[in-house]
Amino acid sequence: MKIQGIQRITQHKAFEKELRRLGRKYKTIPEDLLTFINVSVRAVHLLGQKPEDMGHFPIQGLGIENHCCFIAKRFTCKSLKGKGSKSGIRVVYRFEKNTLDLLLIELFHKNDKKLPDLDRVKSILELDYTDK
Repeated sequence: MKIQGIQRITQHKAFEKELRRLGRKYKTIPEDLLTFINVSVRAVHLLGQKPEDMGHFPIQGLGIENHCCFIAKRFTCKSLKGKGSKSGIRVVYRFEKNTLDLLLIELFHKNDKKLPDLDRVKSILELDYTDK
């Protein structure tokens, strides 16, 4: 994936699995994800839009400073007609402003689970920071 202003986009293995699973149910989700990154993530992290205005909220309680980890609660899915940005799809990601890297961590529908798996997010972020 290549998006203007973002140097590198990576997907965690679990995210790829969730994307395939949800992609069987919601056929447009891979295309919707690209639109989400190109419009919503860029607006928040590159163009200075307030995160809350775009439905992006920092994840608290990870115990990692400067993690820049967010949950996006506004994700437009064309397969869910009539829902608009309130489709119920949630995206957990980390955006690194210094390197302009985007790491996609978790993807789920709010009917499947209410909150992101904080232990998984924390372990992914800790592994990512020890690699640097």
